[in-house]
Amino acid sequence: MYTELLANIAILVLSGFVGFAVISKVPNTLHTPLMSGTNAIHGIVVLGALVTLGKIQHPSVLIQILLFVAVVFGTLNVIGGFVVTDRMLGMFKGKKPGAGNTEKAGK
Repeated sequence: MYTELLANIAILVLSGFVGFAVISKVPNTLHTPLMSGTNAIHGIVVLGALVTLGKIQHPSVLIQILLFVAVVFGTLNVIGGFVVTDRMLGMFKGKKPGAGNTEKAGK
């Protein structure tokens, strides 16, 4: 039991180091498209927490709290990722001619 726990902690720590090393090498112009791609990963976190909660017969209060936190944080990351992606795509849309566009009216 302790060896499995130790192996899981080692995987968690190593994946944190690998994730940090990979993300720190990404140029700033690619950060937002890559972050929008992580929405699927956070969706898997939410799904995994829900499946785990459904399979456990009598979860303790600690397990329920951890799974609830995983669902909430995963959901916030998915929603936040879509909001950031929408703002990023909005930057590439052309400006609509209208009341706020006085640059063309003066020419």
